[in-house]
Amino acid sequence: MRHTKIPLEDTKSFSPFFLDYIQQKESLQPFYSTYPRPENFNNLLTKKTAAYGASQRAILSSTLQRQYKDLAMTDQVKMNLSHLADSKTFTVTTGHQLNIFTGPLYFIYKIVTVINTCKELARRYPAYRFVPVYWMASEDHDYEEIKSFRLDGKKYVWKTSQTGAVGRFKTEGFEDVLNALPGEIEIFRTAYSKYNKLADSVRYYVNEIFGPEGVIVVDPDDRDLKSMFRDVMLEDITSHSTLKAVEKTNQKLRDLKHEPQVFCREINFFYLDDNLRNRIERQGQCYHVVDSDLRFTEEQIRELIRTQPEKFSPNVILRPLYQEVIMPNVAYIGGPAEIVYWLQLKEAFDHFNVPFPAIMPRNFAMVIDKTVSRKLEKTGLDPALFFEEKNFLFNHWVLTNTNHKLTVGEERKTLLSVYEDLRKRAGSIDPTLEPFVGAEGKRALNSLEKIEEKLLRAEKRLHEDRLRQIEQVKDALFPGESLQERTDNFLNFYNQDSGFIPKLIAAFDPFDFSFNILTYTD
Repeated sequence: MRHTKIPLEDTKSFSPFFLDYIQQKESLQPFYSTYPRPENFNNLLTKKTAAYGASQRAILSSTLQRQYKDLAMTDQVKMNLSHLADSKTFTVTTGHQLNIFTGPLYFIYKIVTVINTCKELARRYPAYRFVPVYWMASEDHDYEEIKSFRLDGKKYVWKTSQTGAVGRFKTEGFEDVLNALPGEIEIFRTAYSKYNKLADSVRYYVNEIFGPEGVIVVDPDDRDLKSMFRDVMLEDITSHSTLKAVEKTNQKLRDLKHEPQVFCREINFFYLDDNLRNRIERQGQCYHVVDSDLRFTEEQIRELIRTQPEKFSPNVILRPLYQEVIMPNVAYIGGPAEIVYWLQLKEAFDHFNVPFPAIMPRNFAMVIDKTVSRKLEKTGLDPALFFEEKNFLFNHWVLTNTNHKLTVGEERKTLLSVYEDLRKRAGSIDPTLEPFVGAEGKRALNSLEKIEEKLLRAEKRLHEDRLRQIEQVKDALFPGESLQERTDNFLNFYNQDSGFIPKLIAAFDPFDFSFNILTYTD
């Protein structure tokens, strides 16, 4: 597998806000505490050691042992679960929704980045252990986001009418999808037939795929874990302190011409029950669960937080804080949008006296299989060029490979000079003639450009087969005009190469914020 890299900014696929962060723009430094470089973690380890106590470790350790009790574990997973009780052990985490069959490729890239980050930190800090963690967004209620995936150009959809937190969904209705899929899918057939709940299915397949690397799966939809978050629940719901902290940060970001990514509310919790995850709003002296008949007095809310903390589910604003309260985490691995919204949160972390982790971008990649690789080689184009629009690619190839002169740059320069002389001559005779000459010059330039377009179009007709090949490569690497990693599923490559994930682990450098191009060669 050939491996090349290009700067992220050259892909034209990332926001200026995100690029400013990875380029360490000075203006953004107040919005985080530790820039993600291996040498920067020493202070963060000290802070997290002081903030994360033995009681938190005990709850986390016992909870995960319970969540894993019915799962066959690798020695690496068993070891990491036992190490979490040790004060010298820390986690590196990524989170994602419970997409069926893992969803888009970047789900895999996120976990690979976590694995490699732990390896590098372990090498740098041998006195500590680092455990890779996948945080399931099991409480998320956006079924539309998880219901489908794309394999070999075809979209597969899981149909269900269930509502509420997706992690609690019953795994019914997968038979049609499983029977329609090509290739080796035994991992997923077992996941969706053996386990009755979607969260359990996802834990199973992540354990099957990444268990040899010791990846731990955390399901946050858990009473014992929520019990560690009671103080934040109470303060956010009754005092709205999170809103005050986040709005203060948002204004600073707006002053820098950066628009905040996510919206903070007065209350940043949902009420969670079977088939229900709805926002909580304050109405006068009472609390109302939106789109339901549920209402509580403040006294009832306080009692519910004390006795049933599992009924409260943090939204996107407080989910990061929840994660950092319940885990000995030193780094969070996220995509571009996640990185941006984490930068809205440091003030809230400071308010609740929780150390802010290093916020790391996941690895980004495009994989070129053997079939596409052969077509690409015939085009003679650099893979990096395919981040450009199709028309640019076509023109670039034709201009590079033609034996004819197709551009009119020299003629344009001559024409501009001629009409400028004419404009000055006409103006010396009658100033009112200048606009007329200028308009005629513009008309002549437009005619010249039309000639160039026709020359290019005629030349393209002579190379239709090659341009069609370029288009096929472009469509394969950017399905639906989107980055491959945001669209295609890892089975596109895993079904042809069972060593696909080990190859990713070998190729990705978690601290190199470039775009990876991985090409299969014959």
